[in-house]
Amino acid sequence: MPIYVGGASLLAVLFNRAISGIAPVADASSSQSRADLLTLGLAVTNVLTGLVWLSIRPKSITPVEPQGVECQEIYSHLPESVVSEILWVWESLSAVTCCKSLVIVYDCQCIVQIGVAAKSLNIDEPFAVDAAKLMQGSLYQGVLKSGAQSYMANLSLYPGRSELPFLPSNTQAVILQPLGDRGIAVLGGDTIRGFTTSDQTWISYIGEKLDATLAKYMSSMPSVVQE
Repeated sequence: MPIYVGGASLLAVLFNRAISGIAPVADASSSQSRADLLTLGLAVTNVLTGLVWLSIRPKSITPVEPQGVECQEIYSHLPESVVSEILWVWESLSAVTCCKSLVIVYDCQCIVQIGVAAKSLNIDEPFAVDAAKLMQGSLYQGVLKSGAQSYMANLSLYPGRSELPFLPSNTQAVILQPLGDRGIAVLGGDTIRGFTTSDQTWISYIGEKLDATLAKYMSSMPSVVQE
């Protein structure tokens, strides 16, 4: 908008001087020249302001198609009620947020890996989650120490992304949600800054509920099997 106003003002001043017969060279003794100079100054300011606005305007951000394979791996010894709750959480997250991948690790075991996962060396096989390695990494340790959710709105800017090899390579955003002091939920999104403030708050509540549910049942946990 300022560019249009400034450009129109410049044209108006030039047009006015052309049709009024005023000398093209500004005369400091002429009130008309002084007014024109003031108008020109304001017009140039508007144009420059418009250019600044254009330079800082955020780029349009669009979702990407996650590069990986669909998977649904759930710890086989969970009670059906817990499995149903986890599946409800996944269906809700994938329906109303930008979440395309969900991994839950609890007591150094992978409880669920669902959605789109990175490909392993075997074609069309999901990259297995190394739960112990994840929980020893700096990302989990940072979340455990703070006890608060960590939101990596633009994952490509974070060196710690190398600790999440099980997520699709083009994952755009990640939320690390602590599950008490025993686990973590990793949510991968398909859009930079795609998780809203309300999403983050809701996910925090989900984390508290999952922690309470899993704490009732997780004591000794065999290896994860694929459903």
